[in-house]
Amino acid sequence: MSTKHIYSETHGGMAVAPHAKAAESAAAVLAEGGNAIEACIAMAASLAAVYPHMTGLGGDSFWLVHEPHGEVQSILACGRSAANINRLQYLANGDSIIPYRGSQAAITVAGTVSGWQQALHISQDQWHGRLPLSRLLSGAISYCRNGYSVTNSQALATSSKLEQLESQVGFADVFLVNGKLPASGDLLKQTALANTLEHLARVGLDDFYQGELAESIATDLANVGSPLTFDDLITHTAQLATPLQLRTATANLYTTPAPTQGAATLMMLGQFARRPEGIATHEDVDTVHWLVEATKQAFMVRNREIRDPQLMAINAQDLLTDTQLSSMAAMIDPLRAAPWGVPSSPADTTWFGAIDAEGRSVSCIQSIYHEFGSGVVLPASGICWQNRGASFSLQAGHPLELKPRTLPFHTLCPSMAHFDDGRRMVFGTMGGDGQPQTQAILFTRYADYAQPLAEVIAAPRWVLGRTWGDHSDNLKMEARFAADLIAELRQRGHDLMLLDDYDETVGHAGAIVRHANGRIEGASDPRSDGAAVSSDASSPS
Repeated sequence: MSTKHIYSETHGGMAVAPHAKAAESAAAVLAEGGNAIEACIAMAASLAAVYPHMTGLGGDSFWLVHEPHGEVQSILACGRSAANINRLQYLANGDSIIPYRGSQAAITVAGTVSGWQQALHISQDQWHGRLPLSRLLSGAISYCRNGYSVTNSQALATSSKLEQLESQVGFADVFLVNGKLPASGDLLKQTALANTLEHLARVGLDDFYQGELAESIATDLANVGSPLTFDDLITHTAQLATPLQLRTATANLYTTPAPTQGAATLMMLGQFARRPEGIATHEDVDTVHWLVEATKQAFMVRNREIRDPQLMAINAQDLLTDTQLSSMAAMIDPLRAAPWGVPSSPADTTWFGAIDAEGRSVSCIQSIYHEFGSGVVLPASGICWQNRGASFSLQAGHPLELKPRTLPFHTLCPSMAHFDDGRRMVFGTMGGDGQPQTQAILFTRYADYAQPLAEVIAAPRWVLGRTWGDHSDNLKMEARFAADLIAELRQRGHDLMLLDDYDETVGHAGAIVRHANGRIEGASDPRSDGAAVSSDASSPS
C-alpha cells in the first residue's frame, strides 16, 4: 500500500481531502493568501467535479468553522422535503419504503451550495476573505470542462450500482463512456456542470435557490417527476447553529447538532471515558470491545431521539450529560458483546478540512447520500441530485415519518477538537453509520494513546453495522488486526467479518492538527484517493 500523499507538515496552511486534486486546489488557494473557508469552498467544488459518486452540488453539507479566540460555529446546509410530499401516495403506489433511486428519491432540497454561501459570508465578514468566487470555483470548472481521470472508487461504484442507475435521467450521458462502464483512468467531462459553476461564479451562489439557475433546476426536477418546486428552493436557507460539545480529560470536542448524528460520536467517547480504571490503557481488545459496545448504546439513543430538531422532544446536547453518559456506560458488559441488528442505511460522503497559517480551521462534510444519490442528473445544469429523502420512513408515527417541509436524519457529522495544550484538530470521514465510529477511533488513538497522526489514520480499523458499500449488520474488521485480538473478540460474542487489509468499507478518514507553535500536520487515508497538501508545497508529500 503506497503512502504517497498520506502525510504532510508545514508552518503555512494545510488541506486534506479524499481526492488529491481537491486538496491541491485548496492548497493553491491557501498559497495565494486565502483562508481556510476559501480553501474548503475550492475543495468542495473540486470534489463535485472529480469525486462525483460521493458528493456534488445536488447534496447537503455541514460545516464547523473556528478562528483563534472565537467561538466554534456550525453551519447546517441541509434541505427539507418538498412542501407537497405525500406519504400516502407512496403507499398507494405499492411502495413499502421510499425508493433509493429515481425521481421519487429526489425529494429534498439540495443544501450544499447554501453551505458554501453561508461559509463565504463568514469568510468575508469575519475573516476578511477577499478571493473572488470565480477563483474558488476555477479548479472545479477546469476539471469539469477539460476532464478528470476516473478513480478506481468511482469505477467500482458505477459498476456495482449500474443496474439501479443506468435508466435514471441523465446518468448514462454523464457518467458512462459511449454507453459503457468507465474504467479507472478514463477521462470524463461534465460540461453542463462546468457551465453551472461558471454561472454561479458570475452571478453569485444565491442564484441556485432564487434565480435563473433555480428556475432551470425546478423545471428539470418537474420534468423528471420530482415533487420539488421552485417554492421549495426559494424558501431554503442554511442555518447557523450551536455545535454540540463534550469535555474530555484533555480537550473540548465539537460536532454538528441535529438533524445530524453528531451526538453519537460524543456519546461513544463519553462512554469510553467512563470505562473502569485500568481498562484499555493502550489500544487493545478492550479498546475495541468498549467502543463497539458504546456504539450500540449510542445508536439506540440516536435512533430513538435524533431527527429534525423541530420534532425532537429534547435538545441533542442533553444526551451528553454526565448522568446520561454514565447510565449508558453502565450498560456495557466488559466481557460480553450485546446482541445487535438495528436497521440502518449505508451512505457515501466526503469529509475535508483545512487549517490556515493564522490558525483558522474548518471541518466540513458533504454528501449526496448513496453512490450518485438518486441517480438523476438534471440535463440543463448537470447536477446529480441526492436521495437523502430515502432516509425518511413511510410508517405512520415513526420518528422519521415522511412529512412535508421536514429535515431528514443525517449521518453527516464533521468534528473538531480543541486541546488544553493549544492543539487544534479537525477530523472526519465518510461512511454512513461508520462516521461516529471512525471518529471515535481516531480521537482515541490520537488523544488517549498519543499515536502519530499518520498512524491514527492508516492503522487497521473496524466498523459495526451497515456502511458504505455494505448492508450487513455485523462487526467488520480489516484483516491487519492481530489474530489473537480477533480471536478474543469472537470469544466475547462479537459476530465478526474480516475485510481486506485496506478496505474503504471502514471509510475515507482524514485529520489536520495545528500545534501551539504553529506547526501543522495533516494525514489522509490510504484507503482513499486523497492527499494532505501544504500551502508551501508544489505537490503532496
